[in-house]
Amino acid sequence: MSLETVLPVIWFGVIGFGVLMYVLLDGFVLGLGILAPFAEDEAQLDHMMNTAAPIWDGNETWLVLGGAGLLAAFPKAYAVVLSALYLPVLMMLIALVFRGVAFEFRFKATRAKPAWGAAFALGSMFAAFAQGVILGALVEGMPLQGGKYLGGAFGWFSPFSMLTGVAVVFGYALLGSTWLVLKTEGPLQAIARTLTRPLVLVVVAFMGLVSAWLPFLDSRIMARWFEDGNFWWLAPVPLLALANAFALWRAAMQHDRDAAPFLLTLCFFALGFAGLVLGIWPNIVPPGLSIWDAASPPSSQGFVLAGLVVLLPAILGYTWWSYSVFKGKVAADAGYH
Repeated sequence: MSLETVLPVIWFGVIGFGVLMYVLLDGFVLGLGILAPFAEDEAQLDHMMNTAAPIWDGNETWLVLGGAGLLAAFPKAYAVVLSALYLPVLMMLIALVFRGVAFEFRFKATRAKPAWGAAFALGSMFAAFAQGVILGALVEGMPLQGGKYLGGAFGWFSPFSMLTGVAVVFGYALLGSTWLVLKTEGPLQAIARTLTRPLVLVVVAFMGLVSAWLPFLDSRIMARWFEDGNFWWLAPVPLLALANAFALWRAAMQHDRDAAPFLLTLCFFALGFAGLVLGIWPNIVPPGLSIWDAASPPSSQGFVLAGLVVLLPAILGYTWWSYSVFKGKVAADAGYH
């Protein structure tokens, strides 16, 4: 096979991996912000935020990797996505900046501490909702002609994208609650366990609702599952997702399992992401822009890939190191300075 065929596939995998890592790792930090209103007092919110304080900055590296990789490897897709979704993308970036500033300022504030706590919660909610809207708009498909977007500034706005926006908010909340089960003890862990049980049901219900909606969209994602006998080799993904959901529900009901709910939630997100990627393949912007149509020249992709060979192991290395150093329970009196 030629480089024109192979390199876009490699970059599609790299970008997909980067986006998945961002969703899994920064998702639970956004979930902490979404769950901030459930903290009983400022000290308990301190405890919630301290569970992520040493590692949350590094999680956003994966979002940068995904965006930069899309620009370098698939400039046509980058141009389409940014022109079609610049409003929700802008909302996401502003909310992430707001969330980050609030995270840092709240630990230094005295009288304004509740206000910064509210800012942390609102920034997390809006960032999660915007990411869900972007996902929904991509899944729904974008009208293209000659590689150019035909929709208007609000072409992304639809009932389906609003649904996926709300679904991602609840999904991140589930990641946040199971993270707290893993990292805390005592009253805060009890609150997290109480929140996890209904969140599992809500997230599974949203997953089912989104799946039921797919056949009515024009992006042909659902059609791909049933054409040319694809269903028989794609079927393990939804079956594993159902089994994972059942195991997650059981783990949420058991008080002696701290790690299982979080790990199973990560698996649930990963399986949902795998189903999405399998559905849109080989398109990078459904329904008609494939990875080969959107790819930059092989020389450009190869040049950036050479740098990625050095960069990606470094990112994986310090991510593993930071999580291993700060593993274990976080005490209620742990401080962040």
